[in-house]
Amino acid sequence: MNDQAEALRQLVKQQSDQHYQEKTKFISVTSGKGGVGKSNFSLNFSLAMQRLGKRVLVIDADIGMANIDVLMGTSSRYNLYHLVKNEKTIWDIISVGPEGLHYIAGGSGLLDLIRLSDEEVARFGTEILKLQGQYDYIIFDTGAGLSKETAQFITASDETIVVTTPEPTSITDAYALIKMVNSIDETVQFKIVVNRSSDRAEGERTATNMASVTKRFLNIELPAIGYIYDDPHVSKAVKKQVPLMILFPESNAARAINQIAMEYLNMPQSSSTGIKGFLHKLLKRSR
Repeated sequence: MNDQAEALRQLVKQQSDQHYQEKTKFISVTSGKGGVGKSNFSLNFSLAMQRLGKRVLVIDADIGMANIDVLMGTSSRYNLYHLVKNEKTIWDIISVGPEGLHYIAGGSGLLDLIRLSDEEVARFGTEILKLQGQYDYIIFDTGAGLSKETAQFITASDETIVVTTPEPTSITDAYALIKMVNSIDETVQFKIVVNRSSDRAEGERTATNMASVTKRFLNIELPAIGYIYDDPHVSKAVKKQVPLMILFPESNAARAINQIAMEYLNMPQSSSTGIKGFLHKLLKRSR
């Protein structure tokens, strides 16, 4: 194990020793279509949660458009591919971004999860289990729409945050994704965030209408965590490759994301099966 990986392992261990050994909770962040700000939300939500004292690991699980590291202006030598192929350990592939945020870059390794040998499954599971109790939340930035890989992460996670905008196409696609996931696993817990809202009324109206439709036709509860204003500071942060929460912490969008993080932590929390439960569901569905 290289010195950097060993140092990271020791740092995470020290942090975990200061907390009760509660089960790590898995959250998938997804959307019905691309271009709604899902990855931006995943990154800045993770930073907001960390600022509130939570130990967070964000994993870029978007195979086609992996860009979490790009949004932070960082680069990673290793990703899940290197773990799956037994080239690196879990500590080797975890990178440290702005404000010490831990993340794993995206890559084609996610595709390999659906065709691992029994020996590779055991090795992959052993590595992931090393994270048990090390993080409060592991957040997956999944691909937009419902690919097989995205479905695996959503159904294996403890809950899923669906990001939509007030645009009719975004709402329609978000509903279609929820409907499809529900047809695979009726136990998936959803929450919704409305991005790029022109004002509070539009954000609340969009969330209310979505919740009403999913309850009526799918009998699914869809709690709203909040809404984020359409804010020009977001695109400025993307161009500068600095997270919004860091570059423009007082912007309307950053304030909204911070409020969403606080609201999320104050909401009734769904039970967590921990890393063992997550692995069981993920690898069972990928076999």
